Amino acid sequence: MNFSEPVIDFDIPPSMPRGGNRLSRWLGRCLLRSIGWKLRGALPDEPKLIIAAAPHTSNWDFIIAMGTIMSLGIRISYLMKKEAFFWPFKGFFLWLGGIPIDRKAASNTVDQIADWYSTHEQCWVVLTPEGTRKKVDKWKTGFLRIAEKAEIPVFVVAWDYPSKTLQMLPCWQTTGDHAADADAMRDMINARFVARHPEKQ
Repeated sequence: MNFSEPVIDFDIPPSMPRGGNRLSRWLGRCLLRSIGWKLRGALPDEPKLIIAAAPHTSNWDFIIAMGTIMSLGIRISYLMKKEAFFWPFKGFFLWLGGIPIDRKAASNTVDQIADWYSTHEQCWVVLTPEGTRKKVDKWKTGFLRIAEKAEIPVFVVAWDYPSKTLQMLPCWQTTGDHAADADAMRDMINARFVARHPEKQ
């Protein structure tokens, strides 16, 4: 097994937020190859977007995602409670891409994340629409409301365990009907991809 070879050749778009270095990219490729996963699809050339990652049913999803982030050199942001941002960890969490969210603030989470986008030239934020690893009947629509508020695309990424492929799909064309879009996206994902625990999908 040659760990120096890329998992797959990807064109890195100039607008993508960059992170890591040559070593972290190599480590990410090593991780993906060691567990037999590959990447398919294309990265959008967008400075700002929200990533909807599904179907999320296992902690393994995070490991695969981290290998992907490292191997491609993407800087990904994610949500954290603001209480976690205290010395000496604040700088570290911000460096990792953490976005401090104040759940007690007058403005809701959607407004806070939209404000974060407005103050950053490049920002890709990842969310799991299920909001849990348990089986749900409906996806949460927060990621779509954030996309509308911040006027950014929704980039869809799917885990497919039978093929051991992390599939990067085209950006979703939203309609403004958040519930309908979430249902259509969930139906599309469930029809094409299989989670680690399909019974929770």
